[in-house]
Amino acid sequence: MPSVPAYATVGDLSPTRRLGLFTWVALLCLLGWDFSGLDPAVMHAVAKDGVFVLRDNWWLEMVLHTRAKQLAIVVYFGLLVMVWWPKGVFRQWTRLQRVEIMVGITLSLITISTLKRYSLTSCPWELQGLGGIAAYVSHWHGGIPDGGSGNCFPGGHVSSAFAFLALALPWLGSDQAQQRTMGRRILTSVVFIGLVLGLTQTLRGAHYPSHTLWTGFICWTVAFANHLLFGWWAYRRTHR
Repeated sequence: MPSVPAYATVGDLSPTRRLGLFTWVALLCLLGWDFSGLDPAVMHAVAKDGVFVLRDNWWLEMVLHTRAKQLAIVVYFGLLVMVWWPKGVFRQWTRLQRVEIMVGITLSLITISTLKRYSLTSCPWELQGLGGIAAYVSHWHGGIPDGGSGNCFPGGHVSSAFAFLALALPWLGSDQAQQRTMGRRILTSVVFIGLVLGLTQTLRGAHYPSHTLWTGFICWTVAFANHLLFGWWAYRRTHR
């Protein structure tokens, strides 16, 4: 059986430092997109004659939206069961690491849901000229209503994928190179699925590209902070 991926020790902070650097680079790239102001331009390019013709597309709406969300729920509860009754690869993780994963996923979902609830940003398909009456207001202006229904930022649907970034962190933060390689594969897979779901919502007119990117970054940040907390807890337990 492969060795259990351990948390990086205080004397070996290189995995944690790399994750921290990755977080800063991701933030800078995200801010670069936001400052480019390309969100409205992308949505107008997607809409055909001011109409999102793919809004009710069966593949996008039923398969990549509704069914994908239902699948995410099944996976969530499957991972929850694995905390107490691990099977297969999940036996390679300690109970603490399995709990970390579930806490990270759950906190990510709660964070996105809470931010959406208080957001005044409306979806692109509510914009003037695109089927609605809302004016474009950047999500940076959080206290300014745009005339639409709001509650669109960040992306709730795409969080059903990006919340699972927490799944990669016990591997990425491991003190073993082989386990970190596995973590990168999990990370790449989750990011790819998240981007596909985000593109789905953009093509339907439901979300700007920045909504997808910010959702991913928020989920990652929450999961990373959660990982650091559990790593500290594991260190305290080991050296008690």
